[in-house]
Amino acid sequence: MKGKQTYVVGKLSGAIAGDRKIPLSAVTSGNGFVFVSGLPPVNHITGELVRGDILVQTRQCLENVKAALEVAGSSMEQVLKVTIYAVNCAYFKDINAIYAEYFPNDPPARTFCTVGAWPWEFDIEMEAIALQS
Repeated sequence: MKGKQTYVVGKLSGAIAGDRKIPLSAVTSGNGFVFVSGLPPVNHITGELVRGDILVQTRQCLENVKAALEVAGSSMEQVLKVTIYAVNCAYFKDINAIYAEYFPNDPPARTFCTVGAWPWEFDIEMEAIALQS
């Protein structure tokens, strides 16, 4: 059994936590599980906020989850649960369209929540729990 480990996900980790002095890790693991914090549509390579419609933002969030899982030794196929936070429930259909591309078979358990706002200007963020490969 491994103890708690934290990982850096390119420039994403600094963009969502370090640079903003927010006490969180983008991704942690322990006891065979990987926990991905709520990740906004920030490009994990450049650290820049990705602007665009909900389709663009959703895809970036899922790419971030994928990158975070890979850094921690997991994959999208190992995801057990996803929580989606969006500012508007009217985005549900568009989010599902992109989401289905990333989880075409045996999708994980999922929760969809609407929220008021974040300190940045974006419309969605996602968190995940997965098995560590």
